Amino acid sequence: MSVQEGDAAPAFALPASGGRTVSSAALLGRPYILYFYPKADTSGCTKEACAFQEALPQLGQLGLEVIGVSPDPIKPIEKFAAKHNLTFPLASDETKAAAEAYGVWVEKAMYGKKYMGIERSTFLVDAAGKIARAWHKVKVEGHARDVAAAAAAL
Repeated sequence: MSVQEGDAAPAFALPASGGRTVSSAALLGRPYILYFYPKADTSGCTKEACAFQEALPQLGQLGLEVIGVSPDPIKPIEKFAAKHNLTFPLASDETKAAAEAYGVWVEKAMYGKKYMGIERSTFLVDAAGKIARAWHKVKVEGHARDVAAAAAAL
């Protein structure tokens, strides 16, 4: 069951790019964007990450942090961040604990084969730690812009 708007954002603490650690506890009192993506350095995930990177100045003016989360180990995440000059934290959720808590570790199907994977999703969390907006089955095109518009309305 995925997290809905109005729910308390599930707690997380994850290793992230640049030797950082990101956690819900450290973000309490500040709004943030937590987005889940399937795999570092794939075309859709690269487009999405670059769009969020472009939106950072606007989101920063709103006092928002952006955190990308994937089940990749930290090493490919570090490579991905460096290759595309991504300055916001990209977190590694190898145990899938955060993905499961947010309800985005789901059964998927490709070519008739079923497998478990990340449902591309974004959560806008308000300063009180509640889900202000949730986007599921995200289409990358224009998504960062939509998130920024929703954030501006917080």
